[in-house]
Amino acid sequence: MTSASGNLTWHVASASTDLLAPPVVDALGTVPSARVAPIDASLADTAAFCEAYDVGLEHSANCVVVAGKRAGEVRYAAVMVLASARADINGAVRRHLDVRKISFAPHDDAVALTGMEFGGITPVGLPTGWPVLVDSAVVAAGDVVIGSGIRGSKLLVDARELAALPGAEVLDLSVPVRVD
Repeated sequence: MTSASGNLTWHVASASTDLLAPPVVDALGTVPSARVAPIDASLADTAAFCEAYDVGLEHSANCVVVAGKRAGEVRYAAVMVLASARADINGAVRRHLDVRKISFAPHDDAVALTGMEFGGITPVGLPTGWPVLVDSAVVAAGDVVIGSGIRGSKLLVDARELAALPGAEVLDLSVPVRVD
């Protein structure tokens, strides 16, 4: 049986800041439960990470940056869903952000705006004013593994703390992943 902690060795995040992106270090006070573990950066992508480190998909939460447009204005937001589901970007997220068009933010924009590595982006330490849309299933999952701002580590946090991040809103944002 898999768990959130998997087979990783977790350390108090505030004592291992070398494993975090600078914006995440600056925002550690928003996630007091945060623990960090080093990982092989080549295994940072969700499926490879969960398999290699024995972390259940139901305990791994992905953060994606979206960009929506309305009347020429670009609105960025972070969306958190469990790895066992997918975000309803074109439905629930688009309607909530009140934008006509929405898509995943371009790679270079996401990296430049967040100060984090692509594949390690996390809701902890995002730019001020960004909405952080957290799927209700993430909060219900208890402890979850999320990005650390870099590909070479992961954070383990109490998901309720994600719901308390600046700009966070808990919504029903996901649809199950179809397995054929």
